[in-house]
Amino acid sequence: MAQGHIQVPSEHPHAGCMAVREVLNRIGDKWSVQVIGCLGAGPRRFSELRRTIDGVSQRMLTLTLRGLERDGLVTRTVTPTTPPRVDYALTQMGNTLLVPVMGLAAWAEEHRLAMQEARGAFDAAHPEVLESLAAGAD
Repeated sequence: MAQGHIQVPSEHPHAGCMAVREVLNRIGDKWSVQVIGCLGAGPRRFSELRRTIDGVSQRMLTLTLRGLERDGLVTRTVTPTTPPRVDYALTQMGNTLLVPVMGLAAWAEEHRLAMQEARGAFDAAHPEVLESLAAGAD
């Protein structure tokens, strides 16, 4: 077995891939990683999260928080005041996600420019691929 590969029981040959896909569908979107990162510093109110995460709309932040709460990564606590105070925090499981998410963020920061350069070089050398990608987006 190659280094880095995971042995998957033969009765479920695609279980590992399905698990990764399911988790990446939750945390791999544009906003979830940022929400998890913000909540890593401690509980935050909705308005704090919205101010901290540049470009997120109220609707997208609401949907992201609901999805993270549904998956057991975030808790929502309502304090009965006028107006009601709503705080969001990472759960114990959500906290375990901080290390890989922050590792991914660090990797992205380190390699972002190199990826942009590689993309530019590839596009210049293979304009037909770029054209087919653009046509597929229609």
